[in-house]
Amino acid sequence: MNIIQQIDKWAEIMPNKTVCDYLGDKRTYLELKQMSDSLAQKLVNLELPKKAPILVFGGQTFEMLVSFLAVVKAGHSYIPLDVESPNERITQIVEIAKPAACIAVEKLPVELGDLIILNNEELTKIFQSNIRAFDATKYQVSGNDVFYTIFTSGTTGMPKGVQISANNLQSFLDWMKSDFGITAGKTFLAQAAYSFDLSVMSIYPALTQGGKLTVLPKKVTDNFKNLFETLPKMELNIWVSTPSFMDICLLDKNFNEDNYPTVTHFLFCGEELTHKAAQMLKERFPKAGIYNTYGPTEATVAVSQVLIDKNILTNYPRLPIGISKEDTELLIVDEDLHEVPSGTSGELLIIGPSVSKGYLNNPEKTQQAFINFNGKQAYRTGDLAEIDDKGQLLYHGRIDFQVKLHGFRIELEEVDHHLNQVSLIKQATCAPKYDQNHKATQIVAYVVPKENEFESEFALTKAIKAELTTMMMPYMIPQKYVYVTSLPLTNNGKVDRKGILHEVNS
Repeated sequence: MNIIQQIDKWAEIMPNKTVCDYLGDKRTYLELKQMSDSLAQKLVNLELPKKAPILVFGGQTFEMLVSFLAVVKAGHSYIPLDVESPNERITQIVEIAKPAACIAVEKLPVELGDLIILNNEELTKIFQSNIRAFDATKYQVSGNDVFYTIFTSGTTGMPKGVQISANNLQSFLDWMKSDFGITAGKTFLAQAAYSFDLSVMSIYPALTQGGKLTVLPKKVTDNFKNLFETLPKMELNIWVSTPSFMDICLLDKNFNEDNYPTVTHFLFCGEELTHKAAQMLKERFPKAGIYNTYGPTEATVAVSQVLIDKNILTNYPRLPIGISKEDTELLIVDEDLHEVPSGTSGELLIIGPSVSKGYLNNPEKTQQAFINFNGKQAYRTGDLAEIDDKGQLLYHGRIDFQVKLHGFRIELEEVDHHLNQVSLIKQATCAPKYDQNHKATQIVAYVVPKENEFESEFALTKAIKAELTTMMMPYMIPQKYVYVTSLPLTNNGKVDRKGILHEVNS
């Protein structure tokens, strides 16, 4: 059975089972099938260009899930666009992706020219039409067809669209089913925004296994009081989040096994899990399985995992990121792409069926990152890593200037690009600040300001941040600003980012 069939079958087996619980608004597998079938039929009727991508704009509501499935059933790939996206990012993605249509679950904040848009009012009518005879097998995405495209940060200031096929996603789902001991019908935490690939670790393992997605939207996580009141009532089995979100939860002394007795698994991805956080979590949840996973968006969420037990905590001051899934090869290579001996550090290459075919409409970047290695498609991660004598993958940081902050991947060059667009800035660059666990905690901007009338640096910073919010995602905006008369340069006249990095972290 393909992914759509795996999901739809639950509408027949247990139609009234809750598939999604959004703060008490519970929806069933039958509703998911009927509504997605109705929308899929509408998309087919529009006679859009074959296999062209479709934007889906909104938050984490049930209608977003319905739209994702409808798009795939109709033979297209979907591009999730978060409601928090700045207008400039939306228009950039439209320019790059050239979508055939946009499903606006929430009201779009920008005009998208003559693009076909299905707004909320139209969606309501479509869902009420309740088509019962839609045959997904005629149109649905399969094999190497693109299932979804997620846009990540890009070095030139333009985002990159990572294309994930049905086969890529199936490889990931097979691994989730086989390696984590997760049985059918479990309740998954859906905390990550649907435009962030970590969300895939909740959505599809839950939906294909007859499970339930319990949504924790941003409006709850932004308020600690609401967060700590809501979480214990969710009766979660499978916790999926970034380590940064877990760090917040650990601030609550009541976050422990006694108050969360149903949690059996903690799955972490998106950034480095620190030894300190894992140790504390293990003390509070001694019976739960704590898994550290690793993987870039380009290889479908994650490709390696390790169960954090007493042995791992004792032997690894910096936690390993695991052993690869069975169908995937992880190789460490030098600058000339020659494999290095075990225990030697180098760039991590990923080879396997979950590796993306490349970036949407971006052959240049695709050629740089995706290579033919011994006759197989491989992805150059740009991550510095080694494999130890126990076969564990050890992460040593980025080869380039890309960082993970609160689970989000950020290209420092993209932040630079936007900083230098600000009307109040003459020149700027940025560097990450790391804590003692090698984890990025903030981005620090070094700014040469233009002459201005502001009474204080605080007022200037406030104005710069306000302008940046119109250009970039909130998580990319630097938190600290250092004002200088000029930026330091290297001998060859380039901005000395490494020097700034040293200064920020000294």
